[in-house]
Amino acid sequence: MIHDPTSTPRQPAPRLSVVVPAYNESKLIEGCVKSIAEAFELAGIARHDYELVVVDNQSSDDTAARAAKLGARVVYEPIRQIARARNRGGFAARGHWLLFVDADSWPDGALIRDLVEAISDPKIAGGGALMQMQHLPPLLYLGVWIWNFVSRWSCWAAGAFIFCTRDAFRAVNGFDVRLFAGEEISFSRRLKRYASWRGQRMVILGRHPLRTSGRKGELYSQKEILLLGLRILRHPRRFFRDPGLCTLWYDGRR
Repeated sequence: MIHDPTSTPRQPAPRLSVVVPAYNESKLIEGCVKSIAEAFELAGIARHDYELVVVDNQSSDDTAARAAKLGARVVYEPIRQIARARNRGGFAARGHWLLFVDADSWPDGALIRDLVEAISDPKIAGGGALMQMQHLPPLLYLGVWIWNFVSRWSCWAAGAFIFCTRDAFRAVNGFDVRLFAGEEISFSRRLKRYASWRGQRMVILGRHPLRTSGRKGELYSQKEILLLGLRILRHPRRFFRDPGLCTLWYDGRR
């Protein structure tokens, strides 16, 4: 075999890959990436033990450049859809464990320590975390409280913070690309079945909730949010499969 002096040996796979899907997140991506790095440092995880993968989901701003400048590996998903963006990052990731974090979220060291404890348990195949948002109108505070209750009771992971083994992710074929919203619930249900089949389980971390953005409460009026809820009730199946109905996620407000 001829040795190529310009080549570099392949680095060993990290223990964990953090995947951040991002669409036009130039305002928040740097804060997200920095908070992840700080959280892992506080949790005592060396930089070589994890990788950070940012998925640029057809951004028209400098999201990708900002993420790359901070050391993230940037991959691209040309079709704008959160399920496809997460899948692009998940299948490109090299870690044994995958952690999906939204670009408008900021995990802290305490939550990452809880994560490390969870993934050290061979009986756990994946899970999520409770959510914490601030400066929300009363209607959305109620919505977050209801979601946290359902999440803990059903072991459904919120999209802003989902983790699982790479083998589990591939076994359930990632996120359902037929869905433009609610894909994390479909994923959680399939992950639960996979875990049960293997004698494992999912867990929702609750001691230190994920701090995530409440910007939808600032960008959308309570009337718009109520109308969205009525739209779901009117088209319960079609809603999650039609990006034209999922305006809260796909109308581009930032």
